[in-house]
Amino acid sequence: MAWLEITVDTAGRDTDDAAAALTARGFSDLVIEDEQELETFLDENRAYWDYIDEGLQKKLEGLQRIRLYLDSSDEAGMARLRQVCAQLGLPVSAKPLPETDWSESWKDNYPPQEVGKSLIVLPYWRGEEETSRHKIILDPGIAFGTGAHPSTQMVMEVMERTVKPGDKCLDLGSGSGILSITALRLGAKTATGVDIDPKAEDAARENAAFNGFSAPAFTVCTGNVLEDQALMDSLAGTYDVVLVNIVADVIIALSPVIPAFLGPQSTVICSGILDVREAEVRAALEGAGLTITEVHSKETWRCFAARLT
Repeated sequence: MAWLEITVDTAGRDTDDAAAALTARGFSDLVIEDEQELETFLDENRAYWDYIDEGLQKKLEGLQRIRLYLDSSDEAGMARLRQVCAQLGLPVSAKPLPETDWSESWKDNYPPQEVGKSLIVLPYWRGEEETSRHKIILDPGIAFGTGAHPSTQMVMEVMERTVKPGDKCLDLGSGSGILSITALRLGAKTATGVDIDPKAEDAARENAAFNGFSAPAFTVCTGNVLEDQALMDSLAGTYDVVLVNIVADVIIALSPVIPAFLGPQSTVICSGILDVREAEVRAALEGAGLTITEVHSKETWRCFAARLT
């Protein structure tokens, strides 16, 4: 089936109102591209803004439009859409899309990711591929952490040099479980993931299963170590490697509790830090009694390795 991509220009209009009007006239599955919508989202989710795609922000600068898709043979539908847009005073344009198997083409967005000297992140549908690298097999669509982000890659690269056979690892903000799985692939005896999102717990457990890991080697739980003393008590102990790949504000907040999980030879690896937040995070970690031993950079992102002072 051939499709048309329809663009409705809503510049100077309320995009939500325009979308509601189109929906009321029978046009659904609309894609809204509105810079103001993104800015509102950022304001409401400021704690997570470090992970907003800067390229996406640039693409949306000044944009106010709605996209939808029609079967290219649906002449009546296209005529009705043009009539509706004329009534609303909205410019509309259409262009044909190449015929594509959409049920499979989305997978092209998740190629294998070679990381460091020995690791490769594979989507689960390519998990059987032969490789000399350690496989990290994931469902890339179910939680944060696909191996493509510089912050995650830096942690994995430091882990290659840090994780030793038999190590005990703690992953705070485990997301998809990618770092816990990496630790086990590198020889760790156990990896424990913690995330505040219950969906992440399910995702991490599923991804661990793709790699052949389950309890007691791999465990994951939901909770906030800053607010849940029972959770802190359940995690009590010394870990050889503690992983914190989140955002600057959360790392700063976690800094006072991180030392509780460390021994004299332990390493904590913190990433997800924008260059403009580097000094703040460094100050928080050092204020909590940690010494920064390594600083790594990729693009505008920073990763620290640290130990107890």
